[in-house]
Amino acid sequence: MISITHFIAIDEDEVAESFIQATGPGGQNVNKVATAVQIRFDARNSPNLPEDVRERLMALAGQRLTRDGVIVITARNFRTQERNRADALQRLVDLIREAAKRPAIRRPTKPTKASTRRRLEEKSRRSGIKAMRGNRPPVD
Repeated sequence: MISITHFIAIDEDEVAESFIQATGPGGQNVNKVATAVQIRFDARNSPNLPEDVRERLMALAGQRLTRDGVIVITARNFRTQERNRADALQRLVDLIREAAKRPAIRRPTKPTKASTRRRLEEKSRRSGIKAMRGNRPPVD
């Protein structure tokens, strides 16, 4: 089990890994060994995610989400499979943790009387400046 929060944990079998050839650093080794990792997590059908977390996760995933509801994360920053695997898994865990946070409820507030007064005074001052730019009577 991969622990996400105190209440959420996903099974390791839900995360599928595949290794692909990476670009970037690695020298001659880069063309011989598949060091980049691509992990897939089926968010839509995961039994371990609460419904509200699932919806936020799918919204947060953006382009990493396929039409089938699978989140695909590719890691190729490091030269070894182990570090890339750990990086990809950590990015998935961070994404799910972010989705597990409930958004703060906005409480509408009223502007203070002083701020309303200042806004109206500035507005009338600007209005006076712009009124002076208008047509002037011709000079005789």
